[in-house]
Amino acid sequence: MCAQADEWRSATSIYDFHARDIDGRDVSLEQYRCGAVRAAPCGAAAAQCSEPGDDAQIKAFAEGYGVKFDMFSKIEVNGDGAHPLWKWLKEQPKGRGTLGNAIKWNFTKFLINREGQVVKRYSPMEDPYVIEKDLPAYL
Repeated sequence: MCAQADEWRSATSIYDFHARDIDGRDVSLEQYRCGAVRAAPCGAAAAQCSEPGDDAQIKAFAEGYGVKFDMFSKIEVNGDGAHPLWKWLKEQPKGRGTLGNAIKWNFTKFLINREGQVVKRYSPMEDPYVIEKDLPAYL
């Protein structure tokens, strides 16, 4: 996570950010360059999307369904308490939503290229498989 509240404004890619994983470890997003993306339970996009429980409960729930991917700690995505990465994502030219920059609902998705740049934002209503058609251009 950026040390200062406004440092996110000088970031040039997602690789400039750190975040806390589900086990409380600080993780540089640089380790995901050209790799898998972690999931981050939303804690504040809207009242409807607030993931219940603390990180340990969320992890136990996910493991109960055989989830093996890395997960981040629950974070805020809107408002003054939003994680700097989310502030940055929403301000990118292709990260802006059609109804403003706020994340309106859980499952808003961003397609990030190998350089860590936002290339497209998808609405929460779009099935994740719709992203598949856009991937070949960025592989």
